[in-house]
Amino acid sequence: MLLIKKYIVWLAFIVLPYCAWAGPMPAASTADTTIFPVPEGIDNLMFYIQRDPNANTVCYTLNTDSQGKLDKSKPLDIFWMRYADDGRRQDLNYIQRVFAYGIKVKKVTANEIEFRSVAYDKLPLYLRKGPSGYHVQTRIAGEMCVLKRIYVRIDGGSLFSPNVLYVQIEGVNRQGKAKVEQIKP
Repeated sequence: MLLIKKYIVWLAFIVLPYCAWAGPMPAASTADTTIFPVPEGIDNLMFYIQRDPNANTVCYTLNTDSQGKLDKSKPLDIFWMRYADDGRRQDLNYIQRVFAYGIKVKKVTANEIEFRSVAYDKLPLYLRKGPSGYHVQTRIAGEMCVLKRIYVRIDGGSLFSPNVLYVQIEGVNRQGKAKVEQIKP
């Protein structure tokens, strides 16, 4: 019984105040994603995730040491830009990192790092170095593209089990053309 009480206290006072989806969720519709801010002035930004119910954004930046060398064991630094709050940068909490927005490195070679989202491991992502620096690439609408943004459309559900209607993946192909694909989980 004491263990259950400790869990409830932990959930109420530690987890809930820091979770991304605390608060009301909007009704289902086609989302106007142009209302979300585009992160600017963030060094080495590889891609970002935005989702309902607010404009807070998860940013994925290249993780390098002081000499500019990539940390292959933890290639990306992941954090919030709290646009809906006060615009500050904030680290992910444990729950967010392990169950929602973190990554799992799958394979490391001399030229690329393959990784997957902890929340959706069916889509391989590749960190590759090219002539203009590092980029994250994935397959969008059947074509290998540089990933720019992921948008998650949510309609209700609960704190730990949101009802995800679709995940929209946005990027640019080799010819510089914008590519978009929606995945329905």
